[in-house]
Amino acid sequence: MSTSPRNRTVVSCVLLVVSLGAGVTACGSGGHPLSGRPYDAADQISFNAPSGEREKVDPDKPLEVTADDDGRITDVTAVDAAGRYVAGELSADGGRWHSTSPLAANARYTVRVSTEDEDGAPGRETLTFHTGRPVTKKRLDVTFGPEAGKYGVGQPVTADLSVPVKDKASRAIVERALKVDSLPSAEGAWHWVDDKKLHYRPKEYWPANATIEVRSNLDGIKIGDRLWGGTAEPLRLTTGDKIVAVTDAAAHRMTVYKNDQVIKEIPVTTGMPGYDTRNGVKVVLAKEGTVRMTSASIGAADFYDLTVHHSVRVTNSGEYVHAAPWSTGSQGYANVSHGCTGMSTANAQWFYDTINEGDIVQVVNSGGDTMAPFGNGFGDWNLDWKNWSAGSALVGGTKEVPAPQEYARLRPESV
Repeated sequence: MSTSPRNRTVVSCVLLVVSLGAGVTACGSGGHPLSGRPYDAADQISFNAPSGEREKVDPDKPLEVTADDDGRITDVTAVDAAGRYVAGELSADGGRWHSTSPLAANARYTVRVSTEDEDGAPGRETLTFHTGRPVTKKRLDVTFGPEAGKYGVGQPVTADLSVPVKDKASRAIVERALKVDSLPSAEGAWHWVDDKKLHYRPKEYWPANATIEVRSNLDGIKIGDRLWGGTAEPLRLTTGDKIVAVTDAAAHRMTVYKNDQVIKEIPVTTGMPGYDTRNGVKVVLAKEGTVRMTSASIGAADFYDLTVHHSVRVTNSGEYVHAAPWSTGSQGYANVSHGCTGMSTANAQWFYDTINEGDIVQVVNSGGDTMAPFGNGFGDWNLDWKNWSAGSALVGGTKEVPAPQEYARLRPESV
């Protein structure tokens, strides 16, 4: 009787399998399948796009998916070969889905549709199609800035457009496709400086030692009438320590912070009356070292022509932080410069070695105007977050952004 234990076990297993199989069949016929395998919904839905590669879909037209009377659409996912998803809207009854974001031209799309039949059983269908090339050759390319590298926590990201974009709806398409990601993460927004330039900054300064990735998803996307998105090279930036130098013009003193801790206090002199240093936050533009500064560059009545060392530029029009050995007797006591922030040679060398492009130089309690947000360097941080967000086509809505002030003087301004 060798058949006992093993054969009994086998027979039991066979009976179990049959039992489960019968259960699945019964549930399937009743509309409550235990299996997750969906049925083929090809006969239940229709597309307004031909499948395959021979016939191209017009990217100007929205994508539509429609269900027949025997079922309803529960979900649609449309994505191109570059990983760009198409936003869409599903009707309340599940009868129709249509795209709400534009398709890219000359792209391959995969559309996955989930359905339910009258009994609630799930169905699936997948469609692939290709869009044609745009009829027009007019395209919008994007150039990101600054150059890839390491910067201070105040450095804005810039996007220069090859073609002006004025229409608000077109601006929203452009802005939605310009992606900025940081690690650690930081809330931020684009701001339209003018029709061809955008700046991006976080709500607060970038995190210290962060990595920032910038890219465009505009390639092949329709932006407006006869205007299509072009290419853009991605950009990668990193930040260093948080360096902020705050100059109190009334106290004639600069306090330098590293990661929110005071690391040095420096006696300084700033602009005398009539040449007052601008108030506000300025982002370091460059470390220029030795610079020749003349009175002619600003039309000063008193003549000077000086070679200045350890010069750090903070405005396009020529405001610097630099060594000023001729005014050491006034540093910490009086403001005697033509607009720059001057300090002793030793302190200027320390500052030059400590500060980097993208770091923050802030001036308070000066008689000067506040630095303009745009047009004279990076004064972006002089807009509060509400006003900064108002310059976004996505966040701010309808507020128009004034054109930046033009500055003619690009030479060193003052000492």
